[in-house]
Amino acid sequence: MKLIAATAADAEALALLHAAAFPPGAAWNAGTIATLLGMEGVVGLWGPGGFILARRVLDEAEILTLAVHPDHRRQGLGEALVETAAVVTAAAGARVMFLEVAEENAPAMALYAKAGFEKAGRRRDYYAPGAHAWLLRRSLEG
Repeated sequence: MKLIAATAADAEALALLHAAAFPPGAAWNAGTIATLLGMEGVVGLWGPGGFILARRVLDEAEILTLAVHPDHRRQGLGEALVETAAVVTAAAGARVMFLEVAEENAPAMALYAKAGFEKAGRRRDYYAPGAHAWLLRRSLEG
């Protein structure tokens, strides 16, 4: 599976993927994605059917978003995106990676558990009142 670096020029295509992968109202627009891709420490990777944005600050990395089009799920793309983002951010100096995931998103929780993430906390009302998130953590050392 070939993944390539995402740039601000890819923002429109990435926004379409994000809209297909997330519920209405939760998708990010091209402007938001382009802004993030222009920030220091942000890594964007994409392949046919999905993308990931991650940010490294000092020795910590955070997955900002992972979007896989429904037609491309359960084919290893999400796992490849997470693993590649982990490798890239670790090579840049990150020692740990974090992310938030909706607690009712069982498929995402399974993907992240398989990738070595563990629960590190719970964020009440993170997405909206009553919509909580798990804070997940993964060591990038060793």
